[in-house]
Amino acid sequence: MKTFVTSKYAAVAGLAGASFDVLMFSHPKGLVNTIGRMGYIVSPQVGMADAFTFTTNVAQNIRGKNDKLNYFLGGATSGFVFSAWMKKGIIAVPAAVVLGAIAVVKKTGIDEGWIFFPDAAQSTKTIKSVKHDWTLLKDIEELKGWTDGSKQ
Repeated sequence: MKTFVTSKYAAVAGLAGASFDVLMFSHPKGLVNTIGRMGYIVSPQVGMADAFTFTTNVAQNIRGKNDKLNYFLGGATSGFVFSAWMKKGIIAVPAAVVLGAIAVVKKTGIDEGWIFFPDAAQSTKTIKSVKHDWTLLKDIEELKGWTDGSKQ
């Protein structure tokens, strides 16, 4: 089940990135080429997410504990998938180390309750704000010295 969830998130993020690539950089001609380009970008990202989740869960089941080493192994596996996608074996170890370190930071954040992406603050002036009085001071009746013109 975890693999399905991470695949879903990777597919959504991959589709966003692939759409950006297709529209801004690669400009493939025709439907088949566009689908191929999007698949070229989305598939490895889903594979990286699957490799991370699968490796982390297998390491947890074998070792019997849920700690940072499991996450490092999952990140390292994702780094190897990334280097295979780039077709550059020279970046396999650096990618594995970097993605493993990122996974350890994420696991530490989960364990210690860090907030990586805080909720965005809502604006005070919205379409619903007409229902609220946003004045700093209320009117004081004794200080009102004006009339509406009907009283003489």
